[in-house]
Parts: sequence; C-alpha cells; structure tokens
Amino acid sequence: MTSHARHPLSERAMQIAERSFPEHAAMSGHKAYQATLKLTGAVVVKTSQGRIVERRADGTSVFIKNMPMGKRVKPGLILKRDKQST
Repeated sequence: MTSHARHPLSERAMQIAERSFPEHAAMSGHKAYQATLKLTGAVVVKTSQGRIVERRADGTSVFIKNMPMGKRVKPGLILKRDKQST
C-alpha cells in the first residue's frame, strides 16, 4: 500500500470542484438508467410532457395515455390529507 501525502484543498479549489457536481450526478444517473435498460431489457414507464410513455431499451417510446395537468403549488405550502372514514 502506498501512502500519498494529503494536502488540504483551498476554498477556491473546493468551489471549482463543487461546480461540476450537478453535471457529474446527471451524467452518472443517465448512464445507470441506460445500463439498467440494456442489462435487463426492461421498460420504464414515466411521464413526459403530460403523457405517460413507456421507454424501451432501444430508445423508442410508446404512448400509453394522457395525464391531467397537475396543480401548481407555491414552495413551502403545507398540504394536509383529508381524513377518510374506513
């Protein structure tokens, strides 16, 4: 086992590295998604522009049905569930 001298990163170096996190995370997520589709041959059902579609490993999409538009809510709004009688 080799020992490497560790030098703490400067604040500037950390900020530069942190700027690339979202891009690397998105790229990793996309690669994992593609690898899973290829490995399993499965499909993924997801929403896309108000529609439910089936995404296949070969990249094709099959329309399933339209979705009703969701309600826009303000950030921080607290939602409460209605009590349902059983």
